[in-house]
Amino acid sequence: MHITGHRDAPPAKVGVAVTDLTTGLYTSNSILASLIQRGITGKGQWIDVSLSDCQVATLSNLASSHLISGKPDSGRWGTAHPSIVPYKGFETQDGSIMLGGGNDRLFGVLCDRLQKSEWKGDPKFVTNADRVQNRDLLEELITTVTKTKSTQQWLDVFEGSGMPYAAVNDIAGTMKHEHGKYFFHQYPTAPFFLCFADKQYQSVLARDMVKTVEHPTCGPIKLVNTPVKFSESTPSIRSAPPTLGQHTSEVLLELGYTEKQVQEFKSQGVVS
Repeated sequence: MHITGHRDAPPAKVGVAVTDLTTGLYTSNSILASLIQRGITGKGQWIDVSLSDCQVATLSNLASSHLISGKPDSGRWGTAHPSIVPYKGFETQDGSIMLGGGNDRLFGVLCDRLQKSEWKGDPKFVTNADRVQNRDLLEELITTVTKTKSTQQWLDVFEGSGMPYAAVNDIAGTMKHEHGKYFFHQYPTAPFFLCFADKQYQSVLARDMVKTVEHPTCGPIKLVNTPVKFSESTPSIRSAPPTLGQHTSEVLLELGYTEKQVQEFKSQGVVS
C-alpha cells in the first residue's frame, strides 16, 4: 500500500486481491514444474508457497532498486511514472486518458497530436531528464489541453500515432469493450511458439473474454472467460458457479461417509 495511491494522498490498497491471484499463479507454475521434474527423475516433492513470499516477489524492479542501491523507494506516483515524463493519466472532459510519451520521439508524437509542436524545442522539455525536472509544469500544460476534448475524441486523435495511449475505463466499460485490432509480437525462437497481443489494442469482447453460461438456478449468467488461448486446445468454463452446498453430499460420500451421516451433518448445521 505504501507504493499505491496518489503522491499527495494516503496509501491505498490495490483494487483486486492481487496477492491471492499471484500466489495461485505461482503455485500452478510450481505444480507444473514439479510434474516435469517427476517425469525426469521419478521423484515427487512438496511445494511450499506463501502469500507473503509471493507479495514480496511481485515488488519486482522496486525491490531490486532498493536492494542494489540501498536507497528507500520513491513512494506513491498515482498513474505517473517515477522516471519517465509524460507517462500518466490525464483528465479529459468526461474522464481520463493514459498517455505514454516514453521517449523523446514519442514525446514529439504527443506534442504533434496535441497541436503543441513548439513544446518539442522548449529547453525545459527537450530530453526526458529535462521533462522529469519540469514534471509539474509539463503535466499541467498537457492537462490544460486534454480537458478540452472528451476521452473518445482524444482516442480518435491518437489513433494510428504509434504512441501508447488508452482510455481509463470503469469495469462496465471494460467488459463491453468490443473493438478488436491487434499488433502481435511473435517469438519463434522460444521453446514453444509465443504470441502476445499488444496491450494497447486488446479487446475484451473481440478476445472472447465474456462468456454466457446456463446456471441451474439463476438462468443465463455472464462470466469472465479464460485469458489464455491455445492453437490446439480449447479451454472453456466447464460449469456454472455452484450453489451453496450443491456438491456437499457428493464430496462427503466420496470421502467414505454414509448417506445417513451426511444427512445428520446437514440436520445439525455442520455442513450446508
